[in-house]
Amino acid sequence: MSIMSEMANDGIVNRKAVLLVATMVAFLTPFMGSSVNVAIPTIGKEFAMDAVSLGWIAMSYLLATSVFLVPFGRIADIYGRKRILTYGTIIFTVSSLIIGFSTSAAMLISFRGGPGGGAALIFSTGVAILTSVFPAGERGKALGINVAAVYLGLSLGPFLGGLLTQHLGWRSVFLIVVPLGVAVITAIFWKLKGEWIGAEGEKFDLTGSLVYGSAVVALLYGLSLLPATSGIWVIIIGVFATAGFLWWETKVESPVLDVRLFRNNTVFAFSNLAAFINYSATFAVTFILSLYLQSVRGLSAQEAGIVLVLMPAIQAIFSPVAGRLSDKIEPRVLASTGMGFTTIGLGLLILLTQDTALGFILASLAILGFGFALFSSPNTNAVMSSVDKRFYGVASATLATMRQVGMTFSMGIAMLIIAVYMGRVEITPVYFSSFLIGTRIAFTIFTALCFLGIFASLARGKLKS
Repeated sequence: MSIMSEMANDGIVNRKAVLLVATMVAFLTPFMGSSVNVAIPTIGKEFAMDAVSLGWIAMSYLLATSVFLVPFGRIADIYGRKRILTYGTIIFTVSSLIIGFSTSAAMLISFRGGPGGGAALIFSTGVAILTSVFPAGERGKALGINVAAVYLGLSLGPFLGGLLTQHLGWRSVFLIVVPLGVAVITAIFWKLKGEWIGAEGEKFDLTGSLVYGSAVVALLYGLSLLPATSGIWVIIIGVFATAGFLWWETKVESPVLDVRLFRNNTVFAFSNLAAFINYSATFAVTFILSLYLQSVRGLSAQEAGIVLVLMPAIQAIFSPVAGRLSDKIEPRVLASTGMGFTTIGLGLLILLTQDTALGFILASLAILGFGFALFSSPNTNAVMSSVDKRFYGVASATLATMRQVGMTFSMGIAMLIIAVYMGRVEITPVYFSSFLIGTRIAFTIFTALCFLGIFASLARGKLKS
C-alpha cells in the first residue's frame, strides 16, 4: 500500500472533504437517470419510437455500466481510486453534452453508453473511498449520507426533469448535467487530496475482464431480445461465457473478481444477492409509471415528475437514519425489514387500473421509498464491512454491478412483457388495455421477486460479533 494511501486511511485526509466529493458524485448519476425517465415519452414522440425502443434509452446506459463496473473497480484498487473517479466524471460529463445534440434515436441510444461507462468508473470508486476513510463505527453514518445523496438525485430528477422537458425540451435534461459535472471535477481537484490504492503492484486480469464483459453483454442483450428465439441462443452463449469466466478466475493469479469472496464470505455473497433481487424488482417501477401517468392518465411531464418524486424523496429522508442504525443493529434485520416493506408497496401496484386514484399511487410509492431506504444503506454497509480493505474497490464495484444488472434485468422484464402484450407500437388509447394488463403482470413478477429477496437477505448471517 502506498504512503499516500496509508495517510488517507489513517485519517490525515480531511474526511469531510471526502464525504463532500463522494456525495456530489453520488447525486450526479441518479439525477440524470431519473430525469431521463420522465423525458422518455417526449423523446419517443420526437423520434416516433415505440415502447420497446424507448426501453433501450435506459438499457444502453445500464448495459455499458454493467460491463465496465467490475474491471474498473479492480483497476481502481491497483492504480488509484481517485484517478478513476476523476476519469469517470469527465467521461460522464462530456458524453452527456454530446447526447444533448442527438439528431436521431439511433444516435441517442448509441451515445447513452458514454454516461454509462463514466458512471461505472464513478460507482466503483466513490463508496470504496468512503469506506477507506471512515472507520467501522462511523461508516454506516457516512454511507447513509452517501445513499441519501443518491436518493436526493432520484428525487430532484423527476421534478426538474419534468420541468425542463416541458419548458426547455428533453435535450436540456442532458445539458444541465454538464455544469454539474464540471462542479464535481472542480471539487475533486480542489478538495480531494491524496490517493487510495488497495492493491498496488498487482496485475490486472485483462483476459478475465474481456470474458466478463462478453458474458454480461450476451446475457443482458439476449434478455432484451426475448421472446424471440435469437434471444434464447444469445442467453445460452452468455451462460457459457459466465461459466468460462468463473473457471478462469479460479485459475489466474490476480483475478479481476476474486470468487472466493462469494464462496467463503456468506455476508458478502447474500448481501450482493439481496441487492440484485431488490433492484430487479424495483427499478422498472419508475419507467412503467412514467409511461402510465403520461400516456394513460394524460399527465404532463412536469406533473408526472411531481408524482414520481415521492418515492426517492422518502428514500433520501430515511437513508441516513437507516445508515446510522446499521452501525448499531445487525444490517440483516434492517435490510430484511426494508425488503418486506418494498414487497408490500409493489403488491399494491398490482391493483393499478386506468382510473386508480393518484392518492393510492402516492401511498404505494411512499411505502416503496421507506422500504428501499431501510434496505439500501444497511445492505451497503454489510457488503463493504465484510471484506478486507484491499478489496474495497472490487467490493464496491461488485455491489454496483448487482445493482446495475438488477436494473437491467428489471427493464428486461418490463420490455419483454410490453413486447408480448402490445408489440412494437406507440402507446395510444387503442392499446391502453393491453398496456395495463402487462403492467399488472410486471408488478406481480416484481412482488414475487422481492418476497424471495427477504429470505436472501435473512440468509446472509450476522456481521457483528
